[in-house]
Amino acid sequence: MPDPAILLAGVLNGLLAGGIYVLVAVGLTLIYGVLHIINFAHGSLLMLAMYAVFYLWRLLGIDPYAALPMVIAGSFAFGFVLYRLLIGRYNHGRDENILLITLGVSIVVDNAALLFFGGDTQTIDVTYAGSFVELGAAFLPLPKIISFAASLLLCLILGLYMAKSDTGKAIRALARERQGARLVGIDVDKLFAVSYGIGIACLGAAACLLMPSYYVTPSSGHAFVLVAFTIVVLGGMGSFVGAAVGGFIIGITESLGGLILGEQLGQIGISLIFILILLLKPTGLFGGAR
Repeated sequence: MPDPAILLAGVLNGLLAGGIYVLVAVGLTLIYGVLHIINFAHGSLLMLAMYAVFYLWRLLGIDPYAALPMVIAGSFAFGFVLYRLLIGRYNHGRDENILLITLGVSIVVDNAALLFFGGDTQTIDVTYAGSFVELGAAFLPLPKIISFAASLLLCLILGLYMAKSDTGKAIRALARERQGARLVGIDVDKLFAVSYGIGIACLGAAACLLMPSYYVTPSSGHAFVLVAFTIVVLGGMGSFVGAAVGGFIIGITESLGGLILGEQLGQIGISLIFILILLLKPTGLFGGAR
């Protein structure tokens, strides 16, 4: 059994990782909560946003954190247009068609990235990448601390937007009763596109927060989205609160699993949680709460 100080360090590092997971999962759960579909293109679009952050740094020298407004806005626009021109136009009102379309988008984006960007691992070399903050026995990477704080702030802003703004209230109404929202004059098709755009904007933010301490390849988004699917199921499909709590639980589980079982077996704990939640509480920890 590891020393308690080492366990504390593992928990703290798990919380930092969980902050990023929350942001990815919130985008996924927002799309599910409104459109009632699983977005199979989520990992591929995260990867695309990570490449955008990388090339903004490489070609223009823009720091990943400074690129946040641009990448968020660009990701929202990309998601909005993708839904308007492809997903919304060709789904013919059938959720299974949306699943197939997003799966097709994922395959096309992955192979296009491999063609244009190559298969090499790309990283961003920022001056603060090797900086650490000492907290007891834990040495916490400064980029992960910044990303954790920024992730929580962005989730708070999104939560306030959904709760207080007219558009947010309309999206929540649409998520609960699609036909009723249409009857009171809400432009359902436009809000579908807006919701999808916001979900992809969350990926743009996550990409900016990941790149100072992570890498990007044409397949790097899939590792995060598999974790995000587990978080969404754990917290409850469509639940923002569940996505937040589930993200931290999974982050800590992954970190402690790596300490106790070794890096190669560390993610077994995530799979066990996924299986247990399906067996014991299929609706997730927070059921239908939004």
